Amino acid sequence: MEQDWMQRTRLLLGDEKMERLCRAHVLVVGVGGVGAYAAEMLCRAGVGRLTLVDADTVQPTNLNRQLPALRSTLGRAKAEVLAERFRDINPDLRLDVRPVYLQEDDVPPLLDETRPDFVVDAIDTLAPKCRLIAEAVRRKVPIVCSMGAGAKTDITQVRFADVWDTYHCGLSKAVRTRLRRMGVRHKVPVVFSTEQANPDAVCTVTGERNKKSTCGTVSYLPAVFGCYLAEYVIQRL
Repeated sequence: MEQDWMQRTRLLLGDEKMERLCRAHVLVVGVGGVGAYAAEMLCRAGVGRLTLVDADTVQPTNLNRQLPALRSTLGRAKAEVLAERFRDINPDLRLDVRPVYLQEDDVPPLLDETRPDFVVDAIDTLAPKCRLIAEAVRRKVPIVCSMGAGAKTDITQVRFADVWDTYHCGLSKAVRTRLRRMGVRHKVPVVFSTEQANPDAVCTVTGERNKKSTCGTVSYLPAVFGCYLAEYVIQRL
C-alpha cells in the first residue's frame, strides 16, 4: 500500500488544516522564475486545485533559474511542463492549465470563471498585473503579488509588505503609480526585496513583447520569492 505522501505535512499542520488546503483553489498567474516555485510549493503542501496561466515557452535563458526549464523541455509551454510535473507529485490534483497570454481585458472573465479562493500574481508585465490586482481587490478575492527579483542577490532582504510601503523596487513603484491612476488605494500584500538593484545587471532589449529591459538573475532568488508567496497563501488558507 502506498504510504500517505502528505504524512509529514499532516503531522505539522493537522487534519483540519490539511482538509482546508485540499478544498482550496489557487489561481497562479505567471509560472516563470517566481511563479513556478510558488505553484509547486502549493502543490506539495496539498492544495487540491490549481489554475496555471502563462503563455511562455521554455527558453535557454530560463535554465539558470526556472523550475520547468530543462534541456529536454526547451520550446515547450511552461504551464504544460509544470502540469505534468504536478500530476506526478499528486495524481488527485485538479488542474486547469491555460497556456495563454493574459491581456488586461482577459482578467475579469478569468476571475469570474475560475472563482479562486486565492490569487498568486507572478506577472512581470505591468498592465495585466495591475488589472489583476484591481479586479481581485474589487471582488474581495485574496491576492499576494511578487515584485521585482531581478538584479538582486541577497535573500536576507526579502520581505512581506504592503505595496504602498515598499522601497528600492522599480516594479513596485511602477505598480503604485498605475494603481493610483486606476483609483485603487487598498492594501496589497507583496513580496519584495529591500536590496538596491545592481544597475550594472540591467540591459535594454529589443523585439520582446512588452519588455524594454531585462535584469540579471541568480538561481536562488526567484525561488525564494516563490516560496514566500506560497507560505503567505498556505498560512491564510
